[in-house]
Amino acid sequence: MSDDNFPSIIVFDVNETLLDINSLEPLFARVFGNRNVLREWFAQLILYSQTMTLSGLYSPFGELGVGALRMVATIHQVTITDSDIVELKQRMSSMPAHPDVVPALTRLRDAGFRLVTLTNSASSASPTPLDNAGLSHFFERTFNIETVGKFKPAPETYHLVAKELSVETADLCLVACHLWDTIGAQAAGCRGAFLTRPHNAILVAAGVPSPDLIASELTTLADKIILSRPA
Repeated sequence: MSDDNFPSIIVFDVNETLLDINSLEPLFARVFGNRNVLREWFAQLILYSQTMTLSGLYSPFGELGVGALRMVATIHQVTITDSDIVELKQRMSSMPAHPDVVPALTRLRDAGFRLVTLTNSASSASPTPLDNAGLSHFFERTFNIETVGKFKPAPETYHLVAKELSVETADLCLVACHLWDTIGAQAAGCRGAFLTRPHNAILVAAGVPSPDLIASELTTLADKIILSRPA
């Protein structure tokens, strides 16, 4: 795809897109005896963050994460201790970058793209998760949804980035491995680049916008973004 108006500002989702949430698996393997409960917990976290926004309510993402862990533990009839909560928070703050992230960000930066992040996670004291993963130097700005008090994919979250950068949403391309995120971004007027990491896939249904770009590796997606910008 080539488009004279393809955005030069790339907005990255953080959790799972850049940072590997599979690093949380040892906690779930120990507490639940099944590392795959991580995916159940993460799905509940996303579900209830979006539920809060649709209901006109707000609670910080980290608090919802702890609450979702306790809820899943109740469902599975296991006990969550204070030390388990501490471990969850520690692991979430120190998730490593996926192997394809640094090469992809390097390519985009060297090609002249402006790079920022947009995450549902609240701001944190330094060192941030991006600092700990060795990624923060790639990004011009890092945005979170605290200012608007709504979680992605609410349109206000994407408009926040555009407003802060003094551009239109059409000047932004969101990169995420969650289709609900690219759908939200496209509905708000952005371009959407979908990364099909494991546990994520395309939804084909009437009215669902197809991402502008799709790839299974972030390096491949970066190359497609670069090729989409006119020479």
